[in-house]
Amino acid sequence: MLPVAVDALGGDKAPAEIVAGAKQAAAEGIPVLLVGPAGLQDIGELPLHVATEFIDMHEDPASSVRNKKDSTLVVSADLVRDGKASAMISAGNTGATMASALLRMGRIKGVKRPAIATPIPVPGSTPTVMLDAGANAEVEAAWMTQFALMGTVYARARFGIDKPRVGLLSIGEEPGKGDTLRKETYELLSVASGINFIGNVEGRDIMTPDVDVVVTDGFTGNVALKTLEGTMRMIVKELFASIGEPQYKEHTEALMPALLNLYAKFDPDSTGGAILLGVDGVCIISHGSSSARAMLNGIKVAKDMVDCNMVSLISEALSTQ
Repeated sequence: MLPVAVDALGGDKAPAEIVAGAKQAAAEGIPVLLVGPAGLQDIGELPLHVATEFIDMHEDPASSVRNKKDSTLVVSADLVRDGKASAMISAGNTGATMASALLRMGRIKGVKRPAIATPIPVPGSTPTVMLDAGANAEVEAAWMTQFALMGTVYARARFGIDKPRVGLLSIGEEPGKGDTLRKETYELLSVASGINFIGNVEGRDIMTPDVDVVVTDGFTGNVALKTLEGTMRMIVKELFASIGEPQYKEHTEALMPALLNLYAKFDPDSTGGAILLGVDGVCIISHGSSSARAMLNGIKVAKDMVDCNMVSLISEALSTQ
């Protein structure tokens, strides 16, 4: 397969952790292509495609992508568009990553708006795919219906779910609950083909085995995602602080293997990144604090999405609508 283009400068821990993760991926047989400045340190034998510019986390996404055509993000997207890379991944500016993919790769024919699909861990079950997790703050009902279709295709291909159950995130399970957008989307999803719609779901349902795909707008989805991340982080921190008390030492040592296993399931580094569905190429968005482990797992996701022909699967699904 063609290499995965890795933005070497994206993320809080770049370039050291990004390069380390890329090295681990290469050691496991996944071809990678670092995109970064000439003279990038400690890359070993990894190939480097030189990019002279960088888009900072605080820069405006659209204008930066238009003005910094030789930035690591834009160059990564160009490599995918031009058939020199199979996918791109970045832990940098999320908005600029999306803009680069959208403006340089373009959209799959028929896609109204791309959406970020994020797997949410569910203990003892497959993850729940939530989209949109931040690409579109304001949406239309027809877009949300298309998110549901793309999420269905993704959940089936990545997690092997034959008929993913799709829920619409709202403030109550009853059909009449929610704002105008939710009500309009409910009506469209109820009659949409190719979507196993189970009705409204609430925030408490996201991390349960009762739903496989949760559809919402990007504003609500991002708030829900960050709330879940913050809550899990706080619970884990307090749990380990409590069991660290001297009187619990003996019990802690016995429980530690199970606790570490549970921690790994909720650790964002285990997921590696979210995919931007709807663009004409594989684009993986990793979180800003990505470690080498997170980058390795993100590159693995990119490879899986290339191997299963995710872009073609979405295109085929849309062509039947």
